[in-house]
Amino acid sequence: MEYARLGQSGLKVSRLCLGCMTYGVPDRGAHEWTLDEERSRPFIRQALEAGINFFDTANVYSDGTSEEIVGRALRDFGRRDEIVLATKVHGAMREDPNGHGLSRKAIMTEIDQSLKRLGTDYVDLYQIHRFDPTTPIEETLEALHDVVKAGKARYVGASSMFVWQFCKALYLSRVHGWTRFVSMQNHVNLLYREEEREMLGLCREEGIGVIPWSPLARGRLARPFDAEQTDRLRTDKFGGKLYEATREADRRVIDAVGEVAGRLGTSRTAVSLAWLLNKPGITSPIIGASKPHHLQDALAALELELSPDDVEALEAPYVPHPVAGF
Repeated sequence: MEYARLGQSGLKVSRLCLGCMTYGVPDRGAHEWTLDEERSRPFIRQALEAGINFFDTANVYSDGTSEEIVGRALRDFGRRDEIVLATKVHGAMREDPNGHGLSRKAIMTEIDQSLKRLGTDYVDLYQIHRFDPTTPIEETLEALHDVVKAGKARYVGASSMFVWQFCKALYLSRVHGWTRFVSMQNHVNLLYREEEREMLGLCREEGIGVIPWSPLARGRLARPFDAEQTDRLRTDKFGGKLYEATREADRRVIDAVGEVAGRLGTSRTAVSLAWLLNKPGITSPIIGASKPHHLQDALAALELELSPDDVEALEAPYVPHPVAGF
């Protein structure tokens, strides 16, 4: 396994991060395709054995049960001080007016609830899941700073938002001496490259680690365009919103991935992740795994070298896409 600093921080993370949205009680939350605890644990153990030290979940995943399952598995299979554990705050956890968002009240409540579910005294990376336009960003940033100073989080990170919003947050943190975001978890893959226009450049300039979500476009880059749909593709409403409007344009990219993978004798997953891992500023794509070969294919990307011709073949079919993901 390869490891890299997360941005300009001293925190070192594996070049692949295991995303844990797949793991949770199936009838808790919006994802019908989640794996229960018994089926989830082997993947967390497989990741640890492969050298992955970076695990990402969120309070809203399967109504908090993802955090519970991940926390128990990491305690059983790993050593807490060797693990980089990340979770997120923003989504609705209760129906009352303060049960979601990034107010001071919500953040202070949700960090304690996440720690309780995870069974730990701290998280290594506490991330805002989305931008909250209803709360002053100063209130959010100061609350996150206090979470860090209380020892409940080691670092803070951000997720999908407009570049001007992220610029404002970084500026205000510097002006007030608040804990600064060290990472950006955003939507980047071969089917959606709009973040290359401004966000990735900003992150490189400011020393922000980039940990893309959905690096395989919800599985679309891992299979032929016309392949039979999986349960996830069939029931993933959010994924449909991200990619259905650009299906025909995306077909050409997916076909190119298949051609390069065939020529190199490897999987589409390995090709798609190798392309992403070699982009300047990308630290650790967040991969999902619900079958044993998913992790094996992802790990193969770490040793795959794409030639300039391979990269050109993968990138040439891309056309501009509507902004999506936040």
